[in-house]
Amino acid sequence: MSENNEKTVSPEQQDQILFMMLVQQHQQIAQMGLGELENPATGKKEKDLKAVKYAIDTLTMLEKFTSGNLSKEMSGYLTETLKSLRLKYVDANQA
Repeated sequence: MSENNEKTVSPEQQDQILFMMLVQQHQQIAQMGLGELENPATGKKEKDLKAVKYAIDTLTMLEKFTSGNLSKEMSGYLTETLKSLRLKYVDANQA
């Protein structure tokens, strides 16, 4: 593909992509801790609720420090991810 045919991404779009990837990384940490995803180091599904709490706490801090600075789409994405992880964490603690 020549340079003329490549799609260009604006700096704002690049920031949105990177933000979503950061949220997804912590979401995956939580999913591994919940036993939903395999731990790549062991190849096994393992529960680690401390890792889940760490991921949720980190995303909560991110939400706090970016409040008012995110687009509606990015804010909603973070809020929905946190809501889902918090519900799963509560369920896992009650099991």
